[in-house]
Amino acid sequence: MAVTISAIQFHPVKKPLKQPFLTVLQQVEAREATIVTLRDADGFEGYGECVAFDTPWYTEETVVGSRYVMEKVLAPLLIGQPLSEPADADSSFSAVKGNHMAKAGVEMAVWDLFAKRAGMPLHQFIGGTSDLVPAGVVVAANKNDIEKDIKQAVEHGYRRIKLKISPASDVALLENAVKNFPDTIFYADANGSFSGRAQKELTLFDGVGFSLIEQPYGDQEWHLHREARKAMQTPICLDESITCLEDVKHMVEQQAGDIIVLKMGRLGGWAETLKVVEYCRQEQVGMWVGGMIEFGVSKAHNLALASLPEITWTGDFSASDHFWKKDIITPSIRVEQGKIKLSKDAGIGYRLTL
Repeated sequence: MAVTISAIQFHPVKKPLKQPFLTVLQQVEAREATIVTLRDADGFEGYGECVAFDTPWYTEETVVGSRYVMEKVLAPLLIGQPLSEPADADSSFSAVKGNHMAKAGVEMAVWDLFAKRAGMPLHQFIGGTSDLVPAGVVVAANKNDIEKDIKQAVEHGYRRIKLKISPASDVALLENAVKNFPDTIFYADANGSFSGRAQKELTLFDGVGFSLIEQPYGDQEWHLHREARKAMQTPICLDESITCLEDVKHMVEQQAGDIIVLKMGRLGGWAETLKVVEYCRQEQVGMWVGGMIEFGVSKAHNLALASLPEITWTGDFSASDHFWKKDIITPSIRVEQGKIKLSKDAGIGYRLTL
């Protein structure tokens, strides 16, 4: 039976972070996003979240620009149109170039709605096999008290910690920190900061003990990632380089990485993301789900994604109170014994508290 979307609403949300989130690209002190609510003719609701930032420091999309595209371009393409399956929304948007985060914000709500109509949790609706997802957080690595922050994260139950690194990072300090927490999995995220630097500066980090190094070079510097992969024992993971299925195919052809970060906002939503997952399964490419300092709606979608059996690396999943004093969903997302238990309720399993 076809589903007809009868109404779409867009809710701006802005909250200060409990503490600034620092990368080599930007320091984020407050987060603004757009929550998408859509309804069908039978009264079912679906929730999505557009994760564009307020300025174009991460991608070219912004909160204001993506909201305009969602309201003026995407919504008219969807309202009143019969959808036989949630992937039809992606097909409806195919004539619109780019604007992946805007598309994802709306398309995610369609998948939530379809799961609710089916009376199934979203993670089961998309074929997930686990109702427990390992939790992981990010810690800035450019300060002398890094072990204090790592210890605090471990005490809160996190068993995977991602450290932000750059050519200015103290390698000896990092190596000592990793050694002092032998039961913790450590990733390193460079956010492209080694672009323009000699490869030997990156290889200094090869002996630290990281499980992977994420995006050492620029998003189009495939040859540098290929050379780093050849020269280093630590697996190379690509994040900003991956915006569509073709990018993953290019990475495999160029032998430029071992692992990718899945971010639905950057890929354009569920339909494209699931194509990427299937391709990576076939090609035996490692995957994990990355965070965007998002609110609970986007995080709930990401948790459902991480329940797929093909995704074996621990992603960026923190409790609701990690970034915010109060999230926009209820109940709160909680970390217990290093994992997050997925909701058994239909759809994303959470209610909005805007």
